[in-house]
Amino acid sequence: MSLVETKVETKKDRGVMTITLADEENRNVLSSDLIEQLLSAIDVADADPEVRVIVLTNRGRVFCAGADLKARSTSRKGVPTGVDLFTRFGKSPKPFVGRINGHCVAGGLGIAAAMDISVALDTAKMGFTEVRIGVAPAMISVLCLPKMRSAEASAAFLRGNRFLAPEAVRLGIVNSAVPADRIDQEVAEIVADLLLGGPNALAACKALTRQIPKMSVEEAFEWTSQLSADLFASDEAREGMRAFTEKRPPSWVSNANP
Repeated sequence: MSLVETKVETKKDRGVMTITLADEENRNVLSSDLIEQLLSAIDVADADPEVRVIVLTNRGRVFCAGADLKARSTSRKGVPTGVDLFTRFGKSPKPFVGRINGHCVAGGLGIAAAMDISVALDTAKMGFTEVRIGVAPAMISVLCLPKMRSAEASAAFLRGNRFLAPEAVRLGIVNSAVPADRIDQEVAEIVADLLLGGPNALAACKALTRQIPKMSVEEAFEWTSQLSADLFASDEAREGMRAFTEKRPPSWVSNANP
């Protein structure tokens, strides 16, 4: 009986779950084992009330090299796929921060785009390289196109060339690109801000950014007016407003102080 190799590692510290893609030897390709382990790690984080923020990062020089091309012809039924993974980030009520500490292409760029907030190493190479092997950035286009201008998306998809992380920032795929000696500080500042927000409020913000673009103006106002009413009537909002008037941190901050 062979043991499954560990391809994803987790660490919890003061309200933050850090999930690390650890299949360095294979450039963190999206193998079925890595996808399955990553989904399991997210499930654990979501089920843990102590986890307020999830940071996704990598070991090695490559954040993620995309699909596992060697295994494409031997994929098994019932095994989680890239679709399961790409949609899972948005379904989580907890904010994801991408610490993209290495090169990131194809499906890996889809993961970067799926993050709620992302910080990339400024020397990291990125790109929609699928056309160079005769395919297209099909699934990840669902994540990337809403963040990109149409003309720029067409050029990036069709050319298949690689570009540095600052260009990915300009394209709207990631939020910021920083030198290696700044990446941890940048992530820490983002995480600190997120820990100040109420858990239900953060989940609502995620829902807003994902659902509003799909709605008509009338549908959006109807949905958000009810959402706003529910939030204002919640215990979390009552605690937040009470803390504000009493000039003290709300309970979710004092319970998870980084």
